[in-house]
Amino acid sequence: MSQFQGELTPREQQLLKIRRDSDTKAAELAKMEKMLQQTKDMMEKKTDTGSGSLDLQENMVEDLEEKVRSSRRYRRSSLHHTQMLESQMKTVRGELVGTLDHLQELRNVLRRSQQKAEERKAAMEKLAAGLR
Repeated sequence: MSQFQGELTPREQQLLKIRRDSDTKAAELAKMEKMLQQTKDMMEKKTDTGSGSLDLQENMVEDLEEKVRSSRRYRRSSLHHTQMLESQMKTVRGELVGTLDHLQELRNVLRRSQQKAEERKAAMEKLAAGLR
């Protein structure tokens, strides 16, 4: 089975990368949510701003909200992808175990066949020697 673990390593590395990316996006999401809240608080505190400045702030808030939604979608997608990869890894491991068991069984059959062939060869040589 140790032979096949090398084949799983790239998938495991990909899974770890996705997990790290997901954690990074979660941190970014938290940061954006904090920035969004701060911006909203600033807007509430300002009472004497012009409509142009208010429109700019509203656009900034909308942009931040969209970034938050986008980060949430990306995180959900990453989590789903991670779960799919984990499921595939379990399937592959199961298949590898089955294949390894089958190969060991075939090796045992081959050994028995070789042993019987050697015994028959020795018996034939013995008979040939007896006929001389």
